[in-house]
Amino acid sequence: MKSQKRATVYFDAEVHRALRLRAAANERSISDMVNEAVRVALAEDAADLEAFETRVGERSAPFESVLKDLKRRGRI
Repeated sequence: MKSQKRATVYFDAEVHRALRLRAAANERSISDMVNEAVRVALAEDAADLEAFETRVGERSAPFESVLKDLKRRGRI
């Protein structure tokens, strides 16, 4: 078994109720579900950082210029 650390997390009452119901319906613990959600969020962050690193050499354009160009070309 992996080592575990204890943490206290406070949820809004409605979120906690929904989480409890979903955990029970899926025969999982709230802790398992929270751990999975945090792992997914961290993996997304890692993917974002990797994408930033691969695009570091690209030239940037101001957001307003991109919007004007899209509008000029009839895209929005």
